[in-house]
Amino acid sequence: MSAPPRSDPPSAVRRLLAREVGATLALAGPLILANLAVTLMTTTDYVMLGRLSPEALAAAALGFNLYQPAFLLGIGVVAAVSPIAAAKLGAGDPIDGVRRSTHQALLSALLIAVVTWIPLSQTTAILTAIGEPPELAREAGRYMWAFQWGLAPSLMFFAGRSVFAAFERPRAPLLAGLIAVAFNALANYALIFGKLGAPALGIIGSGLATTLSQTLMLGLLVLFSFVDPRMRRLRLFPLPWRTDRSEMAALWRLGLPIGGTIAAEVGVFAAATLLMGLIGPATLGAHTIALQIASLAFMVPLGLGQAATVRIGRAFGARDRASIVRAGIAAFGVTLAFAVLSAAAMIAAPRFLISWFLPIDAPENAATVAIAIALLRVAAIFQVFDASQATLANMLRGLHDSRLPLIIAIVGYWGIGAPVGAALGFATPLAGVGIWIGLATGLAIVSVLLGMRWLNKARRGFLAPEPVQGASAALIGESRSDRSAITS
Repeated sequence: MSAPPRSDPPSAVRRLLAREVGATLALAGPLILANLAVTLMTTTDYVMLGRLSPEALAAAALGFNLYQPAFLLGIGVVAAVSPIAAAKLGAGDPIDGVRRSTHQALLSALLIAVVTWIPLSQTTAILTAIGEPPELAREAGRYMWAFQWGLAPSLMFFAGRSVFAAFERPRAPLLAGLIAVAFNALANYALIFGKLGAPALGIIGSGLATTLSQTLMLGLLVLFSFVDPRMRRLRLFPLPWRTDRSEMAALWRLGLPIGGTIAAEVGVFAAATLLMGLIGPATLGAHTIALQIASLAFMVPLGLGQAATVRIGRAFGARDRASIVRAGIAAFGVTLAFAVLSAAAMIAAPRFLISWFLPIDAPENAATVAIAIALLRVAAIFQVFDASQATLANMLRGLHDSRLPLIIAIVGYWGIGAPVGAALGFATPLAGVGIWIGLATGLAIVSVLLGMRWLNKARRGFLAPEPVQGASAALIGESRSDRSAITS
């Protein structure tokens, strides 16, 4: 039963909210750094390959953007174990239930990887069929040949990390990520350019370096799961991992829409990358650089949202409305503050940010730099919307609400944003900037609609009538609410 409503004095409310902000930041900090660590692997690949040649950078971007939607769909599925585990912990469920949910996430990671490897093995053929330059398509296929095998350990790492987060133990995954990032930089340097006694493998060396780094990251997390006394009791990784039909169904019911939502957003950016390739190599290179900068900034609201998922999920499991409200206000408020700061940095220092990826004074890079500066101006405009939708989506996941947000994402990104971007990109002189204006339009629409969804949940008290007892029961409220409109 939920606690009866009470009216706290304003000073007490402020103290409770300040405490919630502190708890959110304490959990979000390591999650943000861990997200940055994972993203920095791809950024490192791009930085190293940009030194190899602009063509190698463009080819890796094409290959990665075929890989990324399936990767993020998988993350959505396996990371659903975080709100499920948080709700179980909030409801006081025994630890065996959390273990069963975790094993379903690990098994799902393996299944998704095996299925995804099949189309990724045809990267060159796919890119050639959609009209990408044949040489870029061939190089992208060579990159993916070495890169794709890291999918299984990466998804399994995210499954384990999600459970660590549910227990509010994010530091071990962070340490694993930081070590893997350092190893990835060293391995890229050695395997791309033939340094430190390694063979010079070029673009293949970059893909191999990242696969090895992701495997190392998983291995370290497994080690930490045995070292941490609290996580050791959970026995996350020891075999056998037995399939539990009800837990597997609960994971996929919540996780598949989450993965679909993530894939819808990232997929539209991947489609934009493919369209940029049709405009020209300079535009594609500029898009890749600007997107990496925006992606690094995005890791902060993503981490804040992931912390909100856990904080709200625990309050949801405990049926504590006041704590749900405080957790939402804390996460969203900090998100907006950061969005303003990141937008200001993109406007004030675009050339400095671009210099991380290319020598900005080199004459052969002049066109790419000019386009990247224009794209960063658009990125600055959509920072508030992008940050807001990321945190709002994660806040709703803490309430086990994922299906209607999926519909919102599909409509906003693909029904509106993608057509607007394609029209402006190819029917006007805006070219790549027009495509990014379409992306910003989609983000704005999704952000507003998710905000309306959260406010509607707030008006209805956040909680379903039934008590939360395990993952399946916690999804009852979601299946009922999906039959209503966003604001009714």
